[in-house]
Amino acid sequence: MKTVSRLFALALMMVPAAAPAAPADYPTEALADYVLGCMAANGQTPDMLRRCSCSIDYIAEHLPYDQYVEAETVLRMRQEKSGRDQLVMFRSSAWAQEMVDRLRRVQVEADRKCFR
Repeated sequence: MKTVSRLFALALMMVPAAAPAAPADYPTEALADYVLGCMAANGQTPDMLRRCSCSIDYIAEHLPYDQYVEAETVLRMRQEKSGRDQLVMFRSSAWAQEMVDRLRRVQVEADRKCFR
């Protein structure tokens, strides 16, 4: 029995520690979407999986999910090709730029932590 306990303890020491989980308010779908997009842009390697996961975890720790969604919405609306007047506010208003700037600052910090 002692041998089994020692082997079990040894096996536990060999298992790598899991990375800390992102805050619970970010849905799994949002985390996965970010990681898949990040890997598509940077490479489909295990190292990029680790780095991209680190990046969204950092963002989730420093930016509430509702602010993340708001900034992502502004960025998506800015990509619309339509000339509709309703979309102008996403391109030219100070409040929209502030949302994007907040996300960009946290992304830069995440890049410094996870990609260097």
